[in-house]
Amino acid sequence: MEVLISFMQRCSTGKVITFLFVLTMAVYLTMLSYSIPAVTAFAPQLPIFDLSPFGYSFDYASELLDTLGVEGRNLYLSTQLPLDFIYPGLFSITYSLLLVWLFGKTFNENSKIYYLAFVPVLAGIFDYVENVFIIKMINSFPDLQITTVKVASLFTILKSSFTMIFFVLLIVGFVLLLKQKVLSIRK
Repeated sequence: MEVLISFMQRCSTGKVITFLFVLTMAVYLTMLSYSIPAVTAFAPQLPIFDLSPFGYSFDYASELLDTLGVEGRNLYLSTQLPLDFIYPGLFSITYSLLLVWLFGKTFNENSKIYYLAFVPVLAGIFDYVENVFIIKMINSFPDLQITTVKVASLFTILKSSFTMIFFVLLIVGFVLLLKQKVLSIRK
């Protein structure tokens, strides 16, 4: 693990993080402005699975998939999910390196705090598993299995939770950096 953290410390430069951030945001904004609205147009009153941070029930999953219809489900499979197989990897790498960079500004390079940089990686892994189960739900509809929905929902909740933890870590990292900058100005 220390070898991986050391590698991440070497890679977490401003140029690398900026390039990855721009790429990550381009994919994310494409999903927000194109693929998610395109799928949501088929069921405007029902958030898609990816946008249900507290999970969903079997009845909700059935209703969403039924309301999307064949065309909406196909669009989910052909447009939203391919982008959502690119995004988690970019999210994981970009934001792990960003946390390493932030921690490097305020902590010793041997600090155990760097283990927290794996939070975005976990969020990304959970997002991938969520996507696999969304595909399984779409492909099996209308013969949806309760277990499939429960597992998909669990991974949606885990993805959302670890994404939220990442943002808390990011805010704390920036606050610590700002505090350090203010203290150095006062000296």
